[in-house]
Amino acid sequence: MYKVPADHTLEFLLAFDGRRHWYERGYCLKFEIKRIEPTSLRPHGLRYSFTLHDPTGKRLIGFDNAHAVRRSRRTGNSSAADHWHSTRIDAGRPYLFKSADALLEDFFREAELMLMECGVPLDVVTTEDRGDVNEIV
Repeated sequence: MYKVPADHTLEFLLAFDGRRHWYERGYCLKFEIKRIEPTSLRPHGLRYSFTLHDPTGKRLIGFDNAHAVRRSRRTGNSSAADHWHSTRIDAGRPYLFKSADALLEDFFREAELMLMECGVPLDVVTTEDRGDVNEIV
């Protein structure tokens, strides 16, 4: 008998690993996500990086947990790794990971706001999976 995974949105999120969504004029969303052993920095057991790039490859928005967030003046929090960047040089702001579904929703909301700010239509023109394209620098 088929057993439904406890969190189908997590499985959906993991399927994004290696995927890229291309928009007009060369803007691109890039997704990297892996399941890992839970740690104090990553209690949800995920290592991820979701980024929006301009046509030159410059990161415009990023949600990731590659490193601990530098201490925030507002929250004083430096113990969590989940954070997001609003510019390439932004050191990152804490991001409260609630669920796989909320992570995708929050990332797409911020990416769409940036795309609209850049005058880029929100329609994805093509998608690619890992191995279909070269790495964005």
